[in-house]
Amino acid sequence: MSEEPGKKSHEDNRGSEGRLSHEVPAEKLSTAETVAEEVEKRWGSEKKNRRPLTPVLLLVFAVAASCVLYLGYVKKFRGRLTEQVEKIKETITGRPPSTPDPYAQAVSKVEEDRGEAVGRQAAVEVPSELKLYKEPHRFLAVQAAAAKEAGIKPPRDFPELAAMIEAGQELVEVPKLGRDYVLYGVGLVATGELTHYDSKSERSVPLFAGETELKEYEDKLKDDRTRLEAELKELGDKLKAVGKNDKASRSQLNADVKAKKKELGGVNDDDKLVKKFYAAPKGKQTLFAEYETLATLARDFGGRSYDLRDAPSVKEFQARMLSFARPATLALIEELGAAYQEKFGRPLPITSLIRTEEYQRRLRESGNPNAVDVSVEPHTTGLAFDIFYHFMSASEQEFVMGEIAQLKKDGRVEAIRELRDHYHVFALPGGHMPEEKLVEKVLKKSAAK
Repeated sequence: MSEEPGKKSHEDNRGSEGRLSHEVPAEKLSTAETVAEEVEKRWGSEKKNRRPLTPVLLLVFAVAASCVLYLGYVKKFRGRLTEQVEKIKETITGRPPSTPDPYAQAVSKVEEDRGEAVGRQAAVEVPSELKLYKEPHRFLAVQAAAAKEAGIKPPRDFPELAAMIEAGQELVEVPKLGRDYVLYGVGLVATGELTHYDSKSERSVPLFAGETELKEYEDKLKDDRTRLEAELKELGDKLKAVGKNDKASRSQLNADVKAKKKELGGVNDDDKLVKKFYAAPKGKQTLFAEYETLATLARDFGGRSYDLRDAPSVKEFQARMLSFARPATLALIEELGAAYQEKFGRPLPITSLIRTEEYQRRLRESGNPNAVDVSVEPHTTGLAFDIFYHFMSASEQEFVMGEIAQLKKDGRVEAIRELRDHYHVFALPGGHMPEEKLVEKVLKKSAAK
């Protein structure tokens, strides 16, 4: 991605060109061209009169001809240098520098200024099929019932999702850039942390490759505790030394004490969590095995490897896992994308695909009100996806909603227009609604909570 090597080569080559130009100044070359023209005129005149050229004119003609040939050589040399620089850049970047990034182009088309009101600012007519039912819980109940009817078990965390991907039977990868759609921000909340998710306590437990990493983590917690206790003692001594009338200093010291106590509380909490889940030998080996599940996929994920010791690399790894869905979901994305692309010449922006239960919890904690807490969250099934209408004009929105509404009339999807600039679409397994008795059962269970 770095262009520095190419840039340097270009500067060096440009210097070579400068030296060549310096050897034969431009004004002299211009003069030589004029002389050559004059010689040609005289040569034509002399040729008519059949008079031989004088030695002086022959010399001038030879010099002028040499200059013209040299000009051609310099031009040709410069062309070769430019071609060489382009080849160097292509080697570094993996594609010709004049070729724009297709993904960046697609995103640019999504975000392109429409010159009119867009998103929630545009006045649109929302079809009844994309509005909430009179019974507000029915929307989620239909999706939960459909998932249960199909026997779908949502992934609890990334180790479970990795195992599903490795199995290669339930999920397919949704390319970042499809023919008529583009993934727009999928997996942005991925933390880069390797964890096991305990659904009962809703706690994320760190994963380790083996005993050595576990001990290193426990030793670090011990060192952090020692350091924080020493810092708290030092702050306490400073508080005692500060006069009661020095309110500003006392206020700052009390704030520092509060912050350190909170940090120490977090360290002690992490220590208890690790001790609880790694205490039993069987539980410890289960967690080590979950790490190995992630490591196996990371070593060769469709021909690419990811470093599990590097947080940015893990975030990319997790975001890619979150770019999977069920085959029926991908088919719907492609169908809607093709219709939208044909109508407006833009790729359809998709913001969410499959999620783990742990990732769903993180979304709720990050302030996403659409990431609801239900028994079976639609996105964890791999059947749901979100379309981003934030940049769409009124005509674009109404077209997309019309397409989704027709799919719902046909019994192929459950859908809703969310207020946070998304259309939530759920691909019903088998292309039909679940049995009503299953929906009623989910509704009764939801009402009992």
